[in-house]
Amino acid sequence: MSHLNSIARALYVREADDYRAASQEEVLGAARQALSRKFRRGCHVQSPALFREHLHLVLADREHEVFCLVLLDPKHRILKTVELFRGTVDSARVYPREVVKEVLAHNAAAVILVHNHPSGVAEPSTSDEQMTQRLREALMLIDVRVLDHLVVGSDQVVSMAERGLL
Repeated sequence: MSHLNSIARALYVREADDYRAASQEEVLGAARQALSRKFRRGCHVQSPALFREHLHLVLADREHEVFCLVLLDPKHRILKTVELFRGTVDSARVYPREVVKEVLAHNAAAVILVHNHPSGVAEPSTSDEQMTQRLREALMLIDVRVLDHLVVGSDQVVSMAERGLL
């Protein structure tokens, strides 16, 4: 966080006719807003690294596990990002039926699965791999591709596709 402190000292917030140094929360809030505008409906994910940073900012500090879907059109533009399930400190129940319903409701052609690990360790677990396989099989039945499953930890975001786990 010391790096963030130096950034905050370099950024200022205007209040009436005066300026003050931005707090860490204000810097992170502004970053979240800027990134969420960049990854809104109709946008292509041009930079996977920036997209991961966006997901990291949104999910890394959660104290409970959250499972999200990034719904994509046939040209892989973002239709919507949905926080579908919320769990406990170490798991979230994910129901393939509900995932399929959400995909069909938005007429998505592809998805990116995303969830966080509140423990801070982004390493995919065996249950993550099994769940991913179940979702891939369910979505294959309706001709929807799973492009990736990203696991967000405190320091990194791991791509299951890059690891050869899809």
